[in-house]
Amino acid sequence: MRDLIATGVIFIGLLFDLLGCIGLVRLPDIYNRLQASTKCVTLGTCMILIGVLIHAGIGALGIKALVCAIFILFTSPVAAHAIARGAHIFGVRLWEGSIMDRFLEERERQKEEK
Repeated sequence: MRDLIATGVIFIGLLFDLLGCIGLVRLPDIYNRLQASTKCVTLGTCMILIGVLIHAGIGALGIKALVCAIFILFTSPVAAHAIARGAHIFGVRLWEGSIMDRFLEERERQKEEK
């Protein structure tokens, strides 16, 4: 039963990873691609590692999988935020279909206050 649950969790994680990879190819700009890669791949990779934990049990492999999942859960969103902020500051524009740019509005407001 434990193997069946582990296989299901790993399969769901693979589906999330697949959707994240498709988002990297299909979405129009860096900001949308970062969102797809960060959310889908983070959740997918963590699900795969949790599936490994379920399959391996509480042992050396299971603890390593858990530590890696926690590390990915904390670092991936922070790294994506830093990349998106750096791209915006560097001048990479949003897709022309984007409705609003809150970061640009905030930067302009801060310039006016100075």
